[in-house]
Amino acid sequence: MELTAIVRKGEKQYVALCPEVDVVSQGRTVEDSLRNLREAVELYIEEMGLPEGLGDEELIVTHFGVKDARAASSIGA
Repeated sequence: MELTAIVRKGEKQYVALCPEVDVVSQGRTVEDSLRNLREAVELYIEEMGLPEGLGDEELIVTHFGVKDARAASSIGA
């Protein structure tokens, strides 16, 4: 089964999220965080079962930008 991992750098560790099952883990490196996330997701599925409808819908992962209103207002001041 293929799932999604979103990884971001925290202050001291990398934080990994699997949005399909809403499970988060962390590690000192990206690889550690992904390994820990895989283990956490496997334990979640073992304990809770697969969420209803998992895999029925296509998951779209993308990026988008937003205007920072605080920065724009300080420039015009």
